Amino acid sequence: MRIFITGIAGFIGSHVAHALRRRGDFVMGCDDFNPYYDPSLKRARAALLEKQGISVVEADIRQSALLEEQIVQFGATHVLHLAAQAGVRHSLTHPECYVASNLDGFVQVIEIIRRHPHIPFIYASSSSVYGLNRKIPFSETDPTDAPSNLYGATKKSNELIAHAYHHLFGIKTTGLRYFTVYGPWGRPDMAYFSFTRAILEGKPIQIFNEGKMQRDFTYIDDIAAGTLAAIDLAAPCEVFNLGNHRPEEVLHLIALLEKHLGKTAQKNLLPMQPGEVPTTYADITKSQKLLGFSPKVSLEEGIQKFLAWYGEYY
Repeated sequence: MRIFITGIAGFIGSHVAHALRRRGDFVMGCDDFNPYYDPSLKRARAALLEKQGISVVEADIRQSALLEEQIVQFGATHVLHLAAQAGVRHSLTHPECYVASNLDGFVQVIEIIRRHPHIPFIYASSSSVYGLNRKIPFSETDPTDAPSNLYGATKKSNELIAHAYHHLFGIKTTGLRYFTVYGPWGRPDMAYFSFTRAILEGKPIQIFNEGKMQRDFTYIDDIAAGTLAAIDLAAPCEVFNLGNHRPEEVLHLIALLEKHLGKTAQKNLLPMQPGEVPTTYADITKSQKLLGFSPKVSLEEGIQKFLAWYGEYY
């Protein structure tokens, strides 16, 4: 297969690209290397990809003519759309970034697929679509019409747009609701990453909701395996939860970091942050049945793998 990945130098994109290449698929992608977090980390990921013979084009997904030319020349059999503006808190202060990338950019990419409807379109959604849903675990059949932040609202919009394009033009669309992905080469804005840096530097860490937060931390290799399965399935029109199906207390995450770093965190307990939710928890019954998805890496094992990478990289 020949898979074109948008956001290929991102955390998930780079891992999925390596996994595809390892099994013998051809891979190409684009990334705009935007400065939401340190672009040097994205450049380093891209350099590793290029060593594996994976071409990385520097382009914004809204450069649709350039993007379409690359996809056609590459002879893509599938498009995996991972490029997006991430982060809940950033959306409170920079909403225009989310409109540009997650709405306009998403439409630009799916419009390319409309002109080449034989190409299945697999895209990143998010556990954030569940918003203020109080039922746990979160199931794909649950209502997702009460977002708690703009980021989640844009991801829900992606799912609605994908459904409309499937209905109108017969495009195969698959949305992947990722749950708190972590691991080596991760995003520095994520809690486990920023906590690690602060603990090592002897700086306090900010813990929201007085530490009463649970997240369904999902290791990157499990996420990559689920994503490859979704590419292979190329379902007509589906959404899938990709999570660990085991929510963990954020305080437990911190305890694991303290244990393996050999240092005690200076904890600053704060109220709930606007736009956040207390718990995320994936029901993966559907993903197990249709994708054969079975997460294997525990939080403790995954954190040790992350810390080993962090120590080597920094």
